[in-house]
Amino acid sequence: MSLVDRAILVASLTEPPSEDGGEISELGRTADWLEVRADLVGDLDPDWLRDRFPGKLVYTLRSRAEWGAFEGSRDKRRRRILEQAPRYDMIDLEGDRDLTTETLAEIGVEKRLLSWHGPAADVRGLEARLGNLTSTPAALYKVVPRAANAGEELAPLQLLAARRRRDVVAFAGGEPGFWTRLVAPRLGAPVVYGSASERAAAPGQPSIARLILDYGLPNLPRLQWLFGVVGHPVLASLSPRLHNAVYRALELPALFVPFETAEFGDFWLEIVESDALAELGIQLGGLAITTPHKEVAFAVAGAASPLATRLEAVNTLTPRDGVWEGESTDAEGVVEALKARGVEPRGRRAVVLGCGGAGRAAALGLSLAGARTTIANRGPERGLAAAKALGLPFVALAKLDPAEFDLFVHATPLGRRVADELPLPVTRLPAGCVVVDLVYGSAPTRLVTESTRRGLVAIDGREVLLRQAVPQFRAMTGRTLPLGLGARVLGLELESTR
Repeated sequence: MSLVDRAILVASLTEPPSEDGGEISELGRTADWLEVRADLVGDLDPDWLRDRFPGKLVYTLRSRAEWGAFEGSRDKRRRRILEQAPRYDMIDLEGDRDLTTETLAEIGVEKRLLSWHGPAADVRGLEARLGNLTSTPAALYKVVPRAANAGEELAPLQLLAARRRRDVVAFAGGEPGFWTRLVAPRLGAPVVYGSASERAAAPGQPSIARLILDYGLPNLPRLQWLFGVVGHPVLASLSPRLHNAVYRALELPALFVPFETAEFGDFWLEIVESDALAELGIQLGGLAITTPHKEVAFAVAGAASPLATRLEAVNTLTPRDGVWEGESTDAEGVVEALKARGVEPRGRRAVVLGCGGAGRAAALGLSLAGARTTIANRGPERGLAAAKALGLPFVALAKLDPAEFDLFVHATPLGRRVADELPLPVTRLPAGCVVVDLVYGSAPTRLVTESTRRGLVAIDGREVLLRQAVPQFRAMTGRTLPLGLGARVLGLELESTR
């Protein structure tokens, strides 16, 4: 399912350009249009921009009422728009405040991009909004409701599917609506917006670089299967980058997206158990589950593997004959990452810091692999319960003596930010020990960097992500994930894939 094979990429300029505009020239290599968010960067010189950017220039003065920063009077707004209109290729006009006789007389149809940004609405409400916009001739129409809860992001996709117009852009704003930006062009939306830098123009907007790297845009190969990772927060996950790269390499008609949701039960009812995706011509083929939803996902699964049942948590859900089956590949991810580095878990004195779904899986996996495994946790009540359920010893984090262990697995949420205080002081770790950090980013975490600096064997969370993705990918697609490709995509050294 794709009406066209390529989307138009629009880079939203949200920060003032540098003096030489080198980054604008770089954008010209990837983006088709440049949107100047004048409410954020001011009124720039279009001639200066044209010297550096070869594509179309779009002028946008987004009002505070529609999630922008402009708070001036309507008269001031009209003057700024009309002053800039002759020098830009397209002008974003807000349907609720800009469609005056004077403004429309000065801005031709071919330059008009009529937009509406507002609260969540059902498809009937969005149809009414679009009807109001299309009563005024324009080159492009944009309808963006903000989704806050699971299910609210579906309406703009339903609008696109019903209209099938090549002049309508519709997706859901907000972090829960992130994935709709990626599906919308498959339903006819001609353009995809991304920020020119890491500063997003609106919540849930990815950067142009990420649209290309993680999702393969602007190319739109055929889409039959939708997969995704469900979590909170989840938009920084590297799973889409990994899975989508392999889909492209294997020429699979699939797309992997992040599903941001605070309430897994609502997501399950509104997205998984409803017919909404099927009505859009999309089949939901499988889900990866991450923090904090692994236990709830186990509860809703119709069946679960013995390992997942013992953990009472899953990180993978796949449909089989109408039943969603749960599995946990986290344990295999840790054990296989160790073995790939030449570290045999058997006989090791291991401690796992953290007792969430990933921590319990790591502890059980190491125990089954022959390691003498202990669970450590800051909160003793939860840690004791997890240890008892797995039949493993427990130690309160405050009483942990690092000298008693030679394998450390960090499974708490800390460490994503440089300022985070780590529960595992590297200076207290014994010489010759092994450190596994389940936290990951696009570069090695501070725990991994400091452990490596001390000469310890330190395993990056991306290595664990890759190893757990192998059985996950097979369960979802029936195909084998190429380790070499996966390592390159995640920025890992190839020797880590042996």
